[in-house]
Amino acid sequence: MSHAGVRQFAGGYVGVDVFFVISGFLITSLLLRELAATGSVSVRGFYARRALRLLPASSLVVVVTLGGAWLFLSKIRFQEYVGDAVSSVLYVVNFRLAGEGTDYLAEGSPPSPFQHFWSLAVEEQFYLLWPLLLLGSWKLVRRRRLLAVPLAGLCAVSFWLSVSVTESSGPWAYFGSHTRFWELGAGALLALGAGRLRRLPGVVAALMTWAGLGCVLLAAVWFDARTPFPGSHAALPVVGALLVLGGGCAPARFDARPLLAWRPVTWVGGGSYGWYLWHWPLLLIGPQALGRPAGVRLGLALCGVALVLAWVTTRLVENPVRFHRVFRGRPGRALGLGLGVSAGAGGGAVGGGGGAAAAGVFWCIGGRGWARCLWRCYVRRSAPVRPRPCCGRSWRRRRTRRRGWLSC
Repeated sequence: MSHAGVRQFAGGYVGVDVFFVISGFLITSLLLRELAATGSVSVRGFYARRALRLLPASSLVVVVTLGGAWLFLSKIRFQEYVGDAVSSVLYVVNFRLAGEGTDYLAEGSPPSPFQHFWSLAVEEQFYLLWPLLLLGSWKLVRRRRLLAVPLAGLCAVSFWLSVSVTESSGPWAYFGSHTRFWELGAGALLALGAGRLRRLPGVVAALMTWAGLGCVLLAAVWFDARTPFPGSHAALPVVGALLVLGGGCAPARFDARPLLAWRPVTWVGGGSYGWYLWHWPLLLIGPQALGRPAGVRLGLALCGVALVLAWVTTRLVENPVRFHRVFRGRPGRALGLGLGVSAGAGGGAVGGGGGAAAAGVFWCIGGRGWARCLWRCYVRRSAPVRPRPCCGRSWRRRRTRRRGWLSC
């Protein structure tokens, strides 16, 4: 609602902070579960799951958004948008925005349609480090309590940087990963202590959930574009999210679960990733495409359209890829898919040929059948074409009775 222009929720940008905490908590919980079951963490499998979860949908949105920018936005700034698109594919757009001095909360200058990818970039930069840090700490100490020590130190340094950099450089404080890691780390620390939180008294747990929701809502209606953010102000939504998650570890009567488990809320939550991807490009490109001035009503309508697109993307792109049987227990193929679609999106952004680039990546890492499929279905739709191998591997023909968009 903040992006749509609803002034009563001018601080809606704190939703990113809440998202960081939830992400750190959930992902760390999954890593700890794997650590307890197997005694180790498959870093390759972790990155493969991330690739299947994020890259197909995000690459699709990058390509569609770039096409919309070419058709309806400023041609003078198109090369800038191309750079933003490539940075988004590489998950470094936050550094690009910070280096350019972008003011996320400014109302006068038209922002980039790829600007919202900064939070996804920060998240993935954190997860480049955290699984390795977790695994290394486990190998050294073998005690769950001590796993929190290096992470707590990282969070303390990151929070200090958030406060100090906010005073000196707003763009770097807002977009920088070094000023945001503490929010993801706070969720991870909560996951490390979730076992003890399950023994909380029911009254305390219930109060924690409602108090946490109150903190998040207060930040959303109290903060605005003039609030120096993140800095110390980010502590309010972060603490609120921690209270909700911590209280939820000990389910109790009269807590906030009935509200948070309400079916419309869970339905929106299930498509939240796609909604996040689509809403910002539509809010930027939609008014230009329709020839209408941006306003609250149009913004809310475009957010509704983005929610529909999110549902379609989840059903037709994200879930079919994420749960396809060919990727089960085969992280190499999943990583190949991620590299392929990223290469396709990046190649298409810098001048076309994205499908060929993706096919080449698939072929080199061993996904020869997938490269052939991508080449046939998206680049050469007519006669079957066998790409020339670029790493000396022999061709092996595969037959399948079931034909779909993943098999030709």
